[in-house]
Amino acid sequence: MDDKMTITFLGTGTSQGIPVIGSNHPVCLSTDPKDKRLRVSVLISWEEYNYVIDCGPDFRQQMLTNPIERLDGILFTHEHADHTAGIDDIRPFFFRQGDIPVYAHPRVLDSLRKRFDYIFADEDRYPGAPAVEVHEVFKNKNIPLGDLDVVPIEAYHNRLQVFGYRFGEFVYMTDVKRVEEEEIKKIKGAKILVVNALRIEPHHSHFNLEEALEFVEKVGAEQTYFTHISALLGFHEEVEKKLPENVHLAYDNLKIKI
Repeated sequence: MDDKMTITFLGTGTSQGIPVIGSNHPVCLSTDPKDKRLRVSVLISWEEYNYVIDCGPDFRQQMLTNPIERLDGILFTHEHADHTAGIDDIRPFFFRQGDIPVYAHPRVLDSLRKRFDYIFADEDRYPGAPAVEVHEVFKNKNIPLGDLDVVPIEAYHNRLQVFGYRFGEFVYMTDVKRVEEEEIKKIKGAKILVVNALRIEPHHSHFNLEEALEFVEKVGAEQTYFTHISALLGFHEEVEKKLPENVHLAYDNLKIKI
């Protein structure tokens, strides 16, 4: 594998994004661009490959801001709308390339089939609809993508199973509340970890800041970036100053290289 992998944070916000519609919260009123967060998604690029993890309702806007000529596939963490609702906007890629590969747990694929039946239909297809090439993702079964074997990492979002993914020395996890020890072993040795840190107060299905920092200690990655951030975490610049030296808040359109 080429030693340069580029990670582009397409979105780093929670399910409603920041600013939240109609909110007078001080962070939602901030003029700092780093406090404006689209729904979570990340683009992973190496050699000629481009893969996206999650495809939320801001996907079109994200692709216009961070244009790529080719999309080799989408990996889904889980089925919630802020991670999946932009799938119709793969159409420009489909028109140029043909069926777009998608990778997800069978349960997530079932949900997508119900909600986007016209995309997953085998016959009587609407001529303008995109189509996908479906790949099921299972715990303990690596996914060959390009010249990489990508490792699914199982976690829990309250009671809902979700997948994180390890691409070489890069690990991306979001909407995580609990990770078993056997899965943490799959993360060890990563240079870059991305994980959710929703807010200061505890939450029933997400790491809060304290839990995210405890997870950082357990994993021991060289650098960690927090994502899936709500206004309740605070102003980007103020929170960033309080974090350990090797821990950062991600922000929309941040690019990092491995």
